[in-house]
Amino acid sequence: MEWFVLVFLSFLALLVLIQLGLALNSSARQDTRLDMLTRTLNTLTDQLDARARKSEEVVQFQIEKLITSNNQRLEQIGEKVEQRLDKGFRETTTVFSDVLKRLALIDKAQEKIAELSGNVVSLQEVLSDKRSRGAFGETQLNALITNMLPENSYAFQYTFPNGVRVDCVLFLPQPTGTICIDSKFTLESYQKMTDIHLPESDRKTAESQFKTDIRKHIRDIASKYIIPGTTADGAMMFIPAEAVFAEIHAHHPDLVREAQQLRVWMASPTTMMAILTTVNAVLKDEKTRKQVHIIQEHLIALAQDFSRFQDRMDKLAQHIDQANRDVEQVQTSARKITSRFDKIEKVDLPGAASSLRDGEGAD
Repeated sequence: MEWFVLVFLSFLALLVLIQLGLALNSSARQDTRLDMLTRTLNTLTDQLDARARKSEEVVQFQIEKLITSNNQRLEQIGEKVEQRLDKGFRETTTVFSDVLKRLALIDKAQEKIAELSGNVVSLQEVLSDKRSRGAFGETQLNALITNMLPENSYAFQYTFPNGVRVDCVLFLPQPTGTICIDSKFTLESYQKMTDIHLPESDRKTAESQFKTDIRKHIRDIASKYIIPGTTADGAMMFIPAEAVFAEIHAHHPDLVREAQQLRVWMASPTTMMAILTTVNAVLKDEKTRKQVHIIQEHLIALAQDFSRFQDRMDKLAQHIDQANRDVEQVQTSARKITSRFDKIEKVDLPGAASSLRDGEGAD
């Protein structure tokens, strides 16, 4: 509306100038009228300048108001973006804390697995023990098992519910189960059989007694220590001397066959070490499987934590994307406003006033 008034006043001033030009060709009686028109033109020019200044003030006020509004809107958008980012970072920190806790539990499980390997002693350590090397029977068996197996995997002088007592039992996982070991073994007949100072007849008699003692011992072990539903389907006979074990396998194969048929496994100190090493590996594998289940559970929980972390990151990305679109829209509005201001500034308002000044100079 203000611009329309300015254009109208400019047009009116132009008409006055035209009349003034026509008046220059009139008689001297029109000088007074010319003065009046001049004063009127000056008045109109002053009014035009006043209205132009007022319009400029109004436009400047509107621009300042729009800039203030845009600044407030941008501040609000910035605060929302900052709040969403802070919330996303807090949730991310929580997820990583949970992940670190899960990893700590996995480390503990791995430490337990590593501790299991510390229960195994080397063959050299066993052989360097003079007491283990020089003792027989229960003492030697106790030393071997104590050094080779963890404490909860065996028991000495164990009594079954039926009242049978055995020198040692090994508690193995299924399907093997409980294995009995008998360490009661006499060396008298063997020592007589190998004593070169005795007559040949006595040594033959001692050899026959040796076979009888071994056979009886095998049968006693099979009848007493193989208990269906309670123990394994076999038992062990510990022979405390390597020489005795070699004598049986080298010169008495019938005893070996009978022991195998009755599922009685003969073992010397050396072979017992190999057996106990295998037993220890079985026990270690069983405990490792249990620990693996724990690790798997924590890995599943860890995967769930990472899934929640992915969901939260997706939501955070959506919030950031929405904020980015809002900023782009604000920038588009700002460019449009700036373009309109440029168009307003390009309007040539001073043209009319310049024409008026040119007319006065000609007069």
